[in-house]
Amino acid sequence: MTSPVYILGGHQTDFAKVWSRHGEDISDMTRETTLHTLAASELDASAIQSIHVGNAFGELQRRQAHLGAMVAQVVPDLWGVPAMRHEGACASSSLAVLSAMAEIEAGRYDCVLVLGIEEFKNTPGNEASVNQNAAAWQGREDIDCTFMWPAAFGRVAQEYEQRYGLDRRHLNRIAEINYTNAKRNPLAQTRKWNFDERAFTDDDEANPIIEPGTRRQDCGQITDGGCGVVLASARFSEEHARRTGRSLDRMARIAGWGHRNAGLRLIDKLERSRGQTYVFPHLRDALQDAWRRSGIEGVDAVDGIELHDCFTTTEYTAIDHFGLTPPGQSWRAVEDGTIAPGGKCPVNMSGGLIGCGHPVGATGSRMLLDAARQVTGQAGDCQIEGAQRVQTLNIGGSCATVVSFVVEGGSAP
Repeated sequence: MTSPVYILGGHQTDFAKVWSRHGEDISDMTRETTLHTLAASELDASAIQSIHVGNAFGELQRRQAHLGAMVAQVVPDLWGVPAMRHEGACASSSLAVLSAMAEIEAGRYDCVLVLGIEEFKNTPGNEASVNQNAAAWQGREDIDCTFMWPAAFGRVAQEYEQRYGLDRRHLNRIAEINYTNAKRNPLAQTRKWNFDERAFTDDDEANPIIEPGTRRQDCGQITDGGCGVVLASARFSEEHARRTGRSLDRMARIAGWGHRNAGLRLIDKLERSRGQTYVFPHLRDALQDAWRRSGIEGVDAVDGIELHDCFTTTEYTAIDHFGLTPPGQSWRAVEDGTIAPGGKCPVNMSGGLIGCGHPVGATGSRMLLDAARQVTGQAGDCQIEGAQRVQTLNIGGSCATVVSFVVEGGSAP
């Protein structure tokens, strides 16, 4: 086990907000996220020693790069603070968190601001969809499709069908659980959405096929959004706790992490795992790395999970890779209520990417903040009763980049 990195506070913007409709853009999002993150952490800007920004598609969506420097531009009190931007598709802000943790663990800095920022609603949906293809191997995925990511994860569904068998009722149920969870989340993009009773079936009108293996309700909801957290060393956090009248023992901390990569192309990953226990062995390795670094033995020590349901297939994949069921039997955790509110290990109480929304570069930091809120009893109507340890799983591309954090609070065993 390594010394934990503490989460002093954080802020998530309203994922239902379309910033361009208000005459605002990614710079305004950066400013609001930064200022509210500092306020939630009870810190002045002068306390921040380093800044890390996660963003995937700023150049394509807004023709805006160099987002590390954007922070000081819109919050001048941070002028002169070292900053950098990280890109790892949907895992961009988790990579930013990893880099911030490394600086803290190395003793370089004690208090670091991490932001995840993404603007997607300023362009037509088809254009935004094409822009996201940059996270695949352009022109070389060998998947004949109109929409790359629904097709890619539809291919994962087909892989599960071939290896183990797959009943689409379980994918529909995953979507229904996540949309229902989102209704309790005041920041979720879909909290006010309503659905026909047929929407969570294979009805071709209410839930049409987007690409083979993927229907509309299987898809996570791309949106605008920002999410920030302040990370700190134990030394800084102890002093901060005394200054603010808080208890260090009750503050959220990152107890362990896992980070693995594979190649870009989905088909190569599927071929390499033929005959192996898991469809994505490196994903399983990342989860085990996080457990090992946290000093826990596995998912049985975790009270809940915030995972990357960019599609229902991704969540279905994650369920067995976490070990909630044997490989290929993720359906059991859907049927027996394990992943539902009140279950043995509730998944995506926030609503996940499907319900809460998926501002790509902000998703990793949003998961981390929701995990921190859970273990400190601040998750409101999304709270898992008695949660002391929550794990995240953030994925970039077709499981090309995988990051997981174990977040603890209180006297986690």
